[in-house]
Formats: sequence, structure tokens, C-alpha cells
Amino acid sequence: MKIIIPMAGRGSRLRPHTLTVPKPLIPIAGKPIVQRLAEDITQMVGEDLEEIAFIIGDFGDAVERDLLELAENLGAKGRIFHQEEPLGTGHAILCAAEALSGPVVVAFADTLFRADFTIDPSLDGVIWVKQVEDPSAFGVVQIAEDGTISDFVEKPTEFVSDLAIIGIYYFKSGENLRAELEYIIEHDIRDKGEYQLTTALEAMRKKGLKLYPGEVGDWMDCGNKDVTVETNQRVLDHLKGSPLIASSAVSENSTIIPPCYIGEGVVLKNCTIGPHVSIGAKTTIENSTISNSIIQKNSQIFNAELSNSMIGNHVTYRGGSTSVSIGDFSVLE
Repeated sequence: MKIIIPMAGRGSRLRPHTLTVPKPLIPIAGKPIVQRLAEDITQMVGEDLEEIAFIIGDFGDAVERDLLELAENLGAKGRIFHQEEPLGTGHAILCAAEALSGPVVVAFADTLFRADFTIDPSLDGVIWVKQVEDPSAFGVVQIAEDGTISDFVEKPTEFVSDLAIIGIYYFKSGENLRAELEYIIEHDIRDKGEYQLTTALEAMRKKGLKLYPGEVGDWMDCGNKDVTVETNQRVLDHLKGSPLIASSAVSENSTIIPPCYIGEGVVLKNCTIGPHVSIGAKTTIENSTISNSIIQKNSQIFNAELSNSMIGNHVTYRGGSTSVSIGDFSVLE
């Protein structure tokens, strides 16, 4: 089994945090989004995992080394592929054409999920879905009476289904998927201006492949600041009871209300932290009350009362009561 993780997009809706760090590397409860996703998918795949292919943009050598190390730590070979320009989900996956062989799981690195399921290797394919209130922002599926997927619609302008595709797929034959993606690109078949994976899925279905819906219990988005903070909250709730406070963290006259993630070398003085706060390594916070927020590494926070906030790396913030979104290497006093 192989896992293919497209993550080339920078994540414009999560700016300013993605101006310096690709969205899949934003930490949630102390771990980058892509690491949590890869770990979750690996649990689905089990011991048969052979390779993890990452499709990235120009993220730099350090990021590539980190991704290869992530794959190695999960017992798999890591490979890096590049998408030079954003031309759609189908184009992104085909950038890893060499990895499209045998059974594959494709998982887009901008979402997290919770589910208790295993992959049935006898099925032609599984597309995981979640019921949503507003399907117009998603690709959706329609279900036939026999339980198979009968149609794929990309961001419908009129209601056809509320089962949104969450961005995780299983294919028994990576070769079948590769052939369909090559066809739509060679023949310049676009949907809403891009080469869409749903176009290839519909072609596979029309050729007789049986694609089934899979359901997840919890689907967590990381598209913008507010939903990323909410996802951090939900992941911390899920990890409640796990050791989330580093032994090297220092707390002086401070109260930590769980669940919280407190990284290595964090210093807290005269603070109330939590619930649902993640603090990256070597950050110092003094005389502050913080809840439901993400603060990354090597930052300094003074005299603040924060909630529903994201603060990046190497930030200095002296402030009052507010909800803020501050990118890396910023000073606000």
C-alpha cells in the first residue's frame, strides 16, 4: 500500500501564517497537520505501508528532509514530488505518477479526521464523505440504491447531495487512476478551469468500477484561522488524558486548565492558560490569560488576554484583551 499526500498549496485563507510556513506544516496540538494526517492514515493501512509520496511546492530543502523523516518514522519510504503551478486536484495527484501503482490511499493535507475503520482491499475504491450543511463549497457524491456512488459533482450550484468529499480516497489500482488523470490532462478536460479528480472518478465509474462511500465520524478543517483554532480544540479534546505538557516546561505562579499542549522549554509566569491552548517550544508567556488559541515556537507574550487567537513563530506581543491572528516574525506592542 502507498499513501499519496498532495500538499502543494500554500493556503491563502490562512494568511498571514502561511506566508512563511506551508499550511500542512502548521501545528495542531503540537504536531504539523500533515504529520497527524499521515499518522491517522498509517493506522488505516497497517503494516502493509510501503511508501508515502508527498506532492509539494517550493517549500525548501529543510521541509523536504522533515517529510522524508516523517515517512521513515512511520516505517515507510518517503518520496518527494513537485507541483510547479496549481492546476487542480487531478493535476496535483498526477505529479506523483510514479507512485500511482498498486493499492493507494490519496489524502489531501488540509484536513484531519476521526474514524474507526479499516480498508477493504477487495473494493475498487472508497471515497470518504461527510454530511455538510452547505455542499456548494465541496465536491459531493450521489449514492445509488446498491450503495455505490452514482455521480460526482464538483461544487454544485444547485442542491444534488449534501455528502461532501473530505479529501481521502482508496483505490485498489493506482494504475487505473493514473490512466484517467493522464487522459483528462492530455485532452485538456477541465472543470471550473482546473483538472479535477472528480472528473477522473466519474470516468472510472462509467467504465464499471464500483466506488463506495466511506463515512467519518469527525471531519476537521484547517482552512482559516477560526476553523484551525476550532480543530486544535477538538484534537486536544480527543487527546485528553495523554501527556501533553513537556517535562522541561516551567510554570511559575500559573494555572493550566486542561486540555492544553505545552511544548519543550515553555516558560509561564503569572498566567492562566487554557482550556484548549497549544504553545510551541521555547515560548515565554507572562502576566496573561489565554484560552482556545494556538501560539507557536520562540514567541514572547506579555500582559495579554487572548481567546480564539493564532500567533506564529518568533512573535513579540504586548497587548490587552482581544482575538488576534499574527504571523511569524512580527512585533506588536
